[in-house]
Amino acid sequence: MSQHYYSQQPEVRHDRRTLSTVLRGKTLRFTSDAGVFSKGDIDHGSRVLIEAMDIPDGSAVLDVGCGYGPIGISAAFLAPGGHVTMIDINSRAVELARENAHHNGIRNVTVMESDVLSAVKGQKYDVILTNPPIRAGKAVVHRIFEEAYEHLNEGGSLWIVIQKKQGAPSAAAKLESLFPVVEEVGKDKGYRIIRAQKNS
Repeated sequence: MSQHYYSQQPEVRHDRRTLSTVLRGKTLRFTSDAGVFSKGDIDHGSRVLIEAMDIPDGSAVLDVGCGYGPIGISAAFLAPGGHVTMIDINSRAVELARENAHHNGIRNVTVMESDVLSAVKGQKYDVILTNPPIRAGKAVVHRIFEEAYEHLNEGGSLWIVIQKKQGAPSAAAKLESLFPVVEEVGKDKGYRIIRAQKNS
């Protein structure tokens, strides 16, 4: 596979940088690096998802493809009584996510390297969040949806963000083949937020 953010071991030269941003009213600092998704700033899709997502306190949350951590870390401070598991195939992103959680004082997280959901086999969650790795291809994205369904508790929800031009209609169709309830709950600048619920 070519070298991009979905690579397990990025070989590009390090180019660490730290950015400060406000997410859900909280100022956070993130260190990013070359070889990880959206290294220069938090991408607009992730921001739209973070602003839209509903994380009940006490939830068991899974962030699939966490990158350097903005979605999962935001979920963790929104649900201080819950726990967020953050997973990514990219070893460099995993280390950054751990570092960023620590530096932002976020303790209710676990960060693990994982190919899709392989590292959390048998675990169940109330909420699963993903800004799916479109560049990895439709098969990988659809596998995330399928495995997310298996890892959700009854009544749990999968939240995804996807650009209309990058396959939002086909993603929605795939979700509708798996979940009884699929709805678009937000959109901004071509990005769609879709929530899929496992039963009610």
